[in-house]
Amino acid sequence: MLEEPLFLDQLTTLPAKGVGLAVLGYPIKHSISPQLHGAALEKLSEKEPEFRHWKYQKIEVLPDLLPEALPRLADLGYRGLNLTIPHKVDVLPLIDAVDPQAKIMGAVNTLSWENNGWKGYNTDGVGLSRAVSNAFGKDLKDFNVLVLGAGGASRAAVSQCLVEGCKNLAIYNRSTDRANQLLEILKTNGFSQEIVILDHPVNPFENTNSEILIINATSLGLQTSDLSPIDLNAFPQSVCVYDMVYNPPVTKLLKQAKEKHYSCSNGLGMLVGQAARSLEIWTGREISENAMRQGAKLALS
Repeated sequence: MLEEPLFLDQLTTLPAKGVGLAVLGYPIKHSISPQLHGAALEKLSEKEPEFRHWKYQKIEVLPDLLPEALPRLADLGYRGLNLTIPHKVDVLPLIDAVDPQAKIMGAVNTLSWENNGWKGYNTDGVGLSRAVSNAFGKDLKDFNVLVLGAGGASRAAVSQCLVEGCKNLAIYNRSTDRANQLLEILKTNGFSQEIVILDHPVNPFENTNSEILIINATSLGLQTSDLSPIDLNAFPQSVCVYDMVYNPPVTKLLKQAKEKHYSCSNGLGMLVGQAARSLEIWTGREISENAMRQGAKLALS
C-alpha cells in the first residue's frame, strides 16, 4: 500500500541522530521510492545500526516552491533528495554544484548535501545501463538502439547510450520538432555522434547486423487504455525491448514482444538501479538491489 505524501508545512527538524532523505515531485503520490530505500536501509542497518536513523519520505513540492524547499530541507536535516517530474531540469540554477555526467545530460534526479551546498547527480542513465545488462546479458554498447520519445526520460536514455558508445542510435517521436530540440541539447552538451531522427515507426537498422534494442522512454503504457508506442511488426528480425514503464508490469508493447518471443523487460530494473546508485552516493556503501527489488514488489502488490 502506498503511503500518503507529506507537504513542506508538515515537516519538522529531524532528531540529532536522524538523517532525512526524500523524493520531491508534483504529483508524487504514485511514487514507491520510500519502499525501495526503506528496504535497502533496513538491510544496511543489520551490520551498521546507525542507518536505522535514516528515514526516506516523499514530499509533494509544487514547481514554484522548489527554490524555498531546498534550503528549508537542508536546515531541517535532510541530506539526500531525489527529484522527479517536474523538477529535474528546473533545479539546475538552484544548486551549488553539478556532477559532470549530470551536466552532460542536462538534468538532475539526485541531490546530495556536500560542502554546505546541494550537489546534483543523474542516476537515471546508470539505472538504465544496469537494467539492460541484467535483463539481456549485454551492454548498451553492444546494440543498435532505437529510443522512443523525446522528453526527459529519453534525454537520459540517449545520453547514456552515447556515453557508452552504442553502435548506432535513432530516436522516434511523433513530433520531429521535439526530437530535433533534443538533438540540439545533446550537441550543446558536447555530443557529436550521428543520431537518426524518425517521424514514423520504421526499422532504421536494416543494413546492420548488430542486435537491436528498443527503449520505450514515453509515458505510453502507464494507462491500460494507452496504445503501444510502436508496432513491432516493423521489425522482422528479433529485437530486445525495454519498456521504462513498470506499473503496469506488462504494457501493450511488452505483450506484443512476448507474443513474438522477443527478449523484453519492464522498467522495474531501471527504477531499482537508479535508486540504488542514489543511495550509494548518500551512504558511501554498496547497496543491495535485491532488497530494493523486494521492497518494490511489495509496494506494487
